[in-house]
Amino acid sequence: MKISVITAVYNSQETVGEAIESVGRQTHPELEHLIIEGKSKDGSLAAIERASHDRMFLVSERDKGIYDALNKGVAQASGDIVGFVHSDDFLAHDNVLTRIAAAFEDPQVEAVFSNLDYVSQADTTKVVRHWATGPYSAAKLKRGWMPAHPTLYLRRSVYERLGGFDTSFRIAADYDFILRYFSQATGGSVYVPEVLYKMRLGGVSNRNLARIREKMGEDWRAIRRNKVGGVMTLANKNLSKLGQFVERQKS
Repeated sequence: MKISVITAVYNSQETVGEAIESVGRQTHPELEHLIIEGKSKDGSLAAIERASHDRMFLVSERDKGIYDALNKGVAQASGDIVGFVHSDDFLAHDNVLTRIAAAFEDPQVEAVFSNLDYVSQADTTKVVRHWATGPYSAAKLKRGWMPAHPTLYLRRSVYERLGGFDTSFRIAADYDFILRYFSQATGGSVYVPEVLYKMRLGGVSNRNLARIREKMGEDWRAIRRNKVGGVMTLANKNLSKLGQFVERQKS
């Protein structure tokens, strides 16, 4: 089972190497890693080349933003399964894709997702937030549930059926796509109750109050267009983040 991992890169010279290396170390043998680099103005291209591995393919050309870049990656992917590792983030350990592939052994499964840790920019061993997704249900989707998008792996046939990310969204095209997919899913989904992904805190949608307001506006547009819930969906989606800051009990 071949897995395509897509990484969109723009001005990420400090972090993209770690992202690439975390994919290159994966023990799953059938892997292609597509790097979609948008003609960065910093040293990202050099950092990509330093971290390159033999299962990596680089495309360096201008794009119209992250969702355009991700769509380019999806269009070029040849794997049975498609997932993403963003240029500021990294996979939690070397067997992540092996765990993902095992969940897809059931041919009825078309989506697999897991938990995610938000980590400190300064010290990636420090967990700041923990996102425990839980399994999917239609009722939970209407109550604001969503999987952490970077943990979501889908069969490539899903993108062929539903299309890619709507680039009219600047921040919330991932949420729009998640609502589109789960409201039209034709196969099963598997929740892996483990942390398989590490995300540095400080994403584009949470940088300042104006961005947060813009994100909420786009979330509301996604909810309305996909006919999944209403005002309480948006409210619960945002309130659910508060629980992510509660420290996990050590096992």
